[in-house]
Amino acid sequence: MKKKLLSLYLVLMMLAVFTACGNANSEKKTEDTTQEETTSTLGLEDGTYTVDFTTDSTMFHVNDAYDGKATLTVEDGQGTVHIVLVSKNIVNLFLGTAEDAQKDGAELLEPTVESVTSADGLTEEVNAFDVPVPQLDEEFDLALIGTKGTWYDHKVSVSNPVASDGATTTSTETTDEYAEGDYTVEVALEGGSGRASITSPAPVTVSNDGTYIVTIEWSSPYYDYMVVDGVKYEPVNTEGNSVFKIPFADISAPVTVIADTVAMSTPHEIEYTLKFDTSTMK
Repeated sequence: MKKKLLSLYLVLMMLAVFTACGNANSEKKTEDTTQEETTSTLGLEDGTYTVDFTTDSTMFHVNDAYDGKATLTVEDGQGTVHIVLVSKNIVNLFLGTAEDAQKDGAELLEPTVESVTSADGLTEEVNAFDVPVPQLDEEFDLALIGTKGTWYDHKVSVSNPVASDGATTTSTETTDEYAEGDYTVEVALEGGSGRASITSPAPVTVSNDGTYIVTIEWSSPYYDYMVVDGVKYEPVNTEGNSVFKIPFADISAPVTVIADTVAMSTPHEIEYTLKFDTSTMK
């Protein structure tokens, strides 16, 4: 009888050990699964991108000088978008709802102050924020509080990422190797107020004398001429955004151009720099 009781006791002890191990493994799997679910990636390579930043309100948007654009930085698959606002009236943001923003321990996003110069030459100081991006092309909650101390709910989205060349990007390639024919090339626009942009990649035709004729399409229909190396060029179209065909002797180095816009009350000549990434030429 004692032997039977001892055997039963040993069986029960083994079952208890196996059950404990099973629970521990289950908890570990649950923990790992939760960790995987909370680790979001944007599906982008690490780097800097120009993106569209869209909100659900005309009162909350990026500064007009940036034409709805913002800068997305991706590191280890995680993204942060830098947005420049129109004033200092928004003093904090919160990734989530207005209700959660008011709870103890809520991590509020603090602003930095930046100077923005509009197309008419007016410079003002405004608030800017770095906002974590949980996903691309889908709305997410971003609450805000203004100088009056009231929290408001908003929906925002980050979309259309376009890789930026960046100041540290260099190319040792020359364009002498390209034969006569039609190509495309990535091109970045720098200068001005930051509101304007050009289509990239841009069509480029290599002529038989080695000249690179690049089609420059602006994001506005109000550019009435461009000046490159002292030569004035007019648009090749009469409808839609302004399009120019500009010949360049070399596109392996940054090129300074002047573009005249009639979008304001008086025409303005604005200096820009075009940077062609010849490694993308195909």
